[in-house]
Amino acid sequence: MENKKLRSSDWFGRRGKDGFIYRAWMKNQGIPEYEFNNKPIIGICNTWSELTPCNAHFRDLAESVKKGVLEAGGFPVEFPVMSLGETLMKPTAMLFRNLASMDVEESIRANPLDGVVLLCGCDKTTPSLVMGACSVNIPTIVVSGGAMLTGRHKGNSIGTSDIWRFFSDLRGEIIEEDELLSIEASMCRSQGHCAVMGTASSMACMVESLGLSLPNNAAIPAADSRRKVLAQLSGLRIVDMVKEDLKPSDILTRHAFENAIRVNAAIGGSTNFVIHLLAIAGRIGVPLKLNDFDSLSSEIPLIANLQPSGKYFMEDLYYAGGLQVVIKHLDHLLHRECITVNGKTIQQNYANAVCYNSDVITTTENPFNNLTGLAVLSGNLCENGAVIKPSAASAHLMQHTGKAVVFESIEDYHARIDSDDLEVDESSVLVLKNVGPKGYPGMPEVGNMSLPKKLIQKGVKDMIRISDGRMSGTGFGTVVLHVSPEAATGNNFAVIRTGDLITLDVPNRSINAALSDQEFADRKSQFIPPGTSVGRGYVNLYVNHVQQADLGADLDFLRGKSGSEIMRDSH
Repeated sequence: MENKKLRSSDWFGRRGKDGFIYRAWMKNQGIPEYEFNNKPIIGICNTWSELTPCNAHFRDLAESVKKGVLEAGGFPVEFPVMSLGETLMKPTAMLFRNLASMDVEESIRANPLDGVVLLCGCDKTTPSLVMGACSVNIPTIVVSGGAMLTGRHKGNSIGTSDIWRFFSDLRGEIIEEDELLSIEASMCRSQGHCAVMGTASSMACMVESLGLSLPNNAAIPAADSRRKVLAQLSGLRIVDMVKEDLKPSDILTRHAFENAIRVNAAIGGSTNFVIHLLAIAGRIGVPLKLNDFDSLSSEIPLIANLQPSGKYFMEDLYYAGGLQVVIKHLDHLLHRECITVNGKTIQQNYANAVCYNSDVITTTENPFNNLTGLAVLSGNLCENGAVIKPSAASAHLMQHTGKAVVFESIEDYHARIDSDDLEVDESSVLVLKNVGPKGYPGMPEVGNMSLPKKLIQKGVKDMIRISDGRMSGTGFGTVVLHVSPEAATGNNFAVIRTGDLITLDVPNRSINAALSDQEFADRKSQFIPPGTSVGRGYVNLYVNHVQQADLGADLDFLRGKSGSEIMRDSH
């Protein structure tokens, strides 16, 4: 440390009035003088909030991180940032992902931090914290909060993915409201995020496969004491990362992103992975395009038998050997030389991984499902692309032509979906517009819209659904998402009408409406943009600057790194 100047020394190593002020007010917390003497200052970026139930245990987790930082000779300082609770925030937590990333970026840059530990859990907390940290680019390590224990109801294992089935059964009058309340009390039975391979778990797997966390970060259950051990080890490691000056830009290479995309396909990760990884790549300056996800995923079968694409839960993944086993089974497809936060290559990390349950984690030679976890579609319905999750879709709908039943807004959908007068059958294609980044605003998780009640009562389980919105990582079905450009921009998707024939062809990666270029042009010439009542504040800023889904839905002025240097003092 003697030969390396710490970033924090520009605050605490100063002489004169400024140094006096920087140190004196910190000392009111009972900090002795020697703590300011060339010790790495490690920020613990905490998304704890009682309004974010998935992260409600993070106070304890932060204490474990502090133990590790102190053990390594660092100086831990915990600070809060905006917490995004997926289950409670309206109109959608995605609207605030970019705002939270700004909070993280500016909190890190403005303060005397030499390294940072990101405490992430609920869906958007992980990408927002990583995006913000990438923009500053000081040594960073991620600690995920872990999944909750698997739910249990009447002898059966249940998780968040089952919500869609239970709600469908209720609407189809298969179960009663009292039964649903009993299920509700049985599902979330411990601290932690969703117990399935939803978005939160996909994000935990993303940071581990990128190399931003220690091995085994993704799968340790939140309630398992080994989660705290990992947190302490992460606190220990970040101090050495500062000494080595190992930064996100050293880890997040193009090859690291390619590894993460392949791992996500193999685990049947959330489609939200696409939009978040694109945004992270935009912050760190790695060129990544939507089509890259298809070319890198197409050869990868599903080898993790986890809900919503399979049977098991995140708890089972950990007992089966964890994500490192999955990564090891992809060895021949990965860039093995990629460096990770522990200073080792990704191959060195998984070298000794052992599979303890081949029903939970299969192999590429004998996969759980030959279909990949992600496909990118193109066609006249989505000039800039769309995504689908083949592993969670229905085989009989992967190549299908049907008449569109169009809903112009989420309100229109709710008003008409269960009407007896709705002209719809199981061959129809449900189309939901104006739920994209600008149109909602915020791009909510409404893409896996519930089927018409009259079809549920006939036993219909799935239909093709298309929207410019997103789907919860816990969702499933033949659902086309992230249509770009979105309807609110007045492009082709905006002018699709009820009765138009739409053809989905997943094997050939296409989705098209049976309309000529001239018909599209004629309809677009008559397009009237939907009105907006957003007149002030962050939402106004978001609507005017958010990019489309194929670019990651970041704000246009946030792309790229801004660095950690601050030239001016505050006094």
